[in-house]
Amino acid sequence: MKIEEIPSPSPDRGQMLIDVEASGINFPDVLVVSGAYQLLPARPFTPGKDFAGVVRAIGEGVTEYAPGDRIMSQIEYGALAEQALTTPSQSFRLPDGMGFEAAAAMGLVYQTAWFALMERGQYKAGETVLIGGAAGGVGLAAVQIAVGHGATVLAAVRNEEEAKVVRESGAHHVIDLSGGNLRDSIREQVHACTDGRGADVVLDPLGAEFFTGALRATAWCGRVVVIGFAAGDIPTLKVNYLLLKNISVSGLQWSDYRDRTPEKVRAAQDDLFRLWHEGHVRPVVMRTFAFENAAEAMTLVRDGKVRGKVVVAAKRNS
Repeated sequence: MKIEEIPSPSPDRGQMLIDVEASGINFPDVLVVSGAYQLLPARPFTPGKDFAGVVRAIGEGVTEYAPGDRIMSQIEYGALAEQALTTPSQSFRLPDGMGFEAAAAMGLVYQTAWFALMERGQYKAGETVLIGGAAGGVGLAAVQIAVGHGATVLAAVRNEEEAKVVRESGAHHVIDLSGGNLRDSIREQVHACTDGRGADVVLDPLGAEFFTGALRATAWCGRVVVIGFAAGDIPTLKVNYLLLKNISVSGLQWSDYRDRTPEKVRAAQDDLFRLWHEGHVRPVVMRTFAFENAAEAMTLVRDGKVRGKVVVAAKRNS
């Protein structure tokens, strides 16, 4: 990655030009720049899927927003820049009192967590939710959303520092992933927290051995949602186990919802803003990086060293 001066973009019909204030870094950004993501832009390209800023100009046909509006937006790529193009359907007006860094940290991970829990996981009020990688971006967002919707939250983490972060976001129980034999230890810990019943919904952004242990910790008629494979290995599944406990396993590719059903994405964001107003959703920004250090921020995400989110300030140091 390197910084280059390029011409200022101009909005075409249906587009908006945004002066970016802050950009969020997500694990998919790491996959895109390494060539391992399912959707890869032609090179060279500007990475970044999340940003918050101020509308600078609008193209023909745009009526929902006007220059000066404060917005957040999720795009396929191009967010790590001083200016970016987006569309009204991909954008949301910021509530009064929400800063740009918080908005940049609230975008993709909260949308992903919401759809994993509410849409794919079919969460019902009062259920027990087990969340893998609970101190990471999607994981911590899921903790806050689930707590806000009345769930009993079991947050799976690797150390006491992460445990502190998830407790501060409202997690009711901590599942320790630092020991060996996760296949058995996850189930033992979950059963100890649920009187042997197991978790109704499992959100898995990790894959690898967590998936196997979490599947065995799932309650009768439980739902497991595969979000990603941040732990590295893509697990396999013997489907007879699903039959024995009436378990369902589904996957989530959030950008498909953005592209196919934008009305669902807008409804999800409305609910997220409601939870923010109520104090349940509070994006945790571990660190804000200077624009010149965006690659360092991405490296931290790649190495799994981020608790909550890291954000890049879009203005370059002079």
